[in-house]
This record gives sequence, structure tokens and C-alpha cells, in this order.
Amino acid sequence: MKKGILKDKIKAFLKAAIQFIANPRLLLCFGIAWLITNGWSYIMLGIGTYYGIEWMIAVAGGYLTFLWLPISPEKILTVLIAMGLLKLIFPKNEKTLGVLRGIYAKYKTKRKNKSKSEKRENENIKVDETESEV
Repeated sequence: MKKGILKDKIKAFLKAAIQFIANPRLLLCFGIAWLITNGWSYIMLGIGTYYGIEWMIAVAGGYLTFLWLPISPEKILTVLIAMGLLKLIFPKNEKTLGVLRGIYAKYKTKRKNKSKSEKRENENIKVDETESEV
């Protein structure tokens, strides 16, 4: 019985995730964000290679090398830029923006609850320390 419920929840989650990601407006904004963060370097590398412009190859190659390093924040920036463009270009797209607001609200609630529990733990530690001193 529990497997069936879990399976249904997983199916519902996957369906909602696919609908969110496959949204044409979000894909358009993500494509523009990708061009801003990465695409220009691939285009510049292609043009530089085709026409033999060495400085273009060097600049694009250097940036692309940085992008493939594990410390590169490019993926995070691409997603943040895509969300910003979505709010800017499609402000009335409540379906996608509503999902993003829901995710943010869950994160904010978890963070708030976590900080409350940390404060309680710190208060308990202080109480324990004062009791041990007495």
C-alpha cells in the first residue's frame, strides 16, 4: 500500500517538474540567459576559428576553460538570470512565477524554522552551562 502512494507522489512530482521545465517561456528565458553567460564564448570561438582571428580564439578559449572548472558559478548565474528575465519579460506568467514563489516560500519557512531550533539549542546549552557552574 505504501509503495503505491509513494509511486503516485513520485509520478506527480515528475509530471510537475517536467511541466515547469518544459514551459516555453522559461526555456526562452533560459536560452537568453545561457547566451549571456556562455553562448557568446562559443560563438566567438567559432567565428575566431573560421576566420583565423587569434585573439578571439584566446579570449573564448580562456573563458570556456574557466566555465568547465568545478568552481565556476556560471550555472547558478544562468538560472538566476533566467528567473530574472522571466519576471521582467513575462510578469503576468503566474503559472511559472507561482511555482518559483512556492519554492521560495518553502525555503524561507525551512530557514526560519531552522534558525528558531538553533536558538532553542543555544539557549539549552547556555542553561546547561550555568547549571554546571553552580
